[in-house]
Amino acid sequence: MLLLIDAGNTRIKWGIPHKQQAPAPTPPAWLVITSIPHHEIDDLAIAWQQYPVSKVLISNVAGAEVKARLTTLLLQTFPEASVEWFASQAECAGVTNQYLHPQQLGCDRFASAIAAAYLYPQQHLIVATCGTATTVDAVTAQASFEGGMILPGLKLMAESLARNTAQLPQVAESIQVDQPFANNTDQAIVSGCIHAQAGAITLAYQALQKKHAQSVMCLISGGAAPYLLPHLPFQCDHIANLVLTGLFVVAQSASR
Repeated sequence: MLLLIDAGNTRIKWGIPHKQQAPAPTPPAWLVITSIPHHEIDDLAIAWQQYPVSKVLISNVAGAEVKARLTTLLLQTFPEASVEWFASQAECAGVTNQYLHPQQLGCDRFASAIAAAYLYPQQHLIVATCGTATTVDAVTAQASFEGGMILPGLKLMAESLARNTAQLPQVAESIQVDQPFANNTDQAIVSGCIHAQAGAITLAYQALQKKHAQSVMCLISGGAAPYLLPHLPFQCDHIANLVLTGLFVVAQSASR
């Protein structure tokens, strides 16, 4: 049994795929898939102990402390299991990494690119992951990761402005913005943040389309995705759990 873990900046997602899987590009079928905030990390041992896990594959961008805690929990819960920490490299699961220094690419971004190429083969893709940070990456129809953009996530952008600007209230990304010209401060902050995010995704989409003179598909994932989707001027597929799907593809590729 395979355990896949996506340790992000805010939450730790994990899933166990079913042994029986449909052929690519069908998304993995999950026996269980869920997530917890960092402060509940010790509860994972209880959740995991009912599963006979023999192999673990982890994407961790949450830092050394989270890695150490996960290592301890996994050793206690699955002492015989094989544990692998996924890392970006020049090529993996059929995807080529064009980063100047491939190992410096965030492993979650590379896993998402692998998932995108698996789910949408032979298509030019913009992959937007909108969480604590927003990343907007390009993957070509030849399964080449071309690079991308990193900017503060929607909530971080709004909270930073509200916290650091005199007399501006705290705002939540859940405020609805129907048009860019807001007539009150709360919505003006949120409108600016939403349209900055949507503008970055749109710029990337148009640039990739111009570069290849072909159609481009946009994928969006992450907690802030629902707030951005209405403001994108093109079709964009909302895909959940891109990193875990990418880890699944990597594990399947390794087993073959």
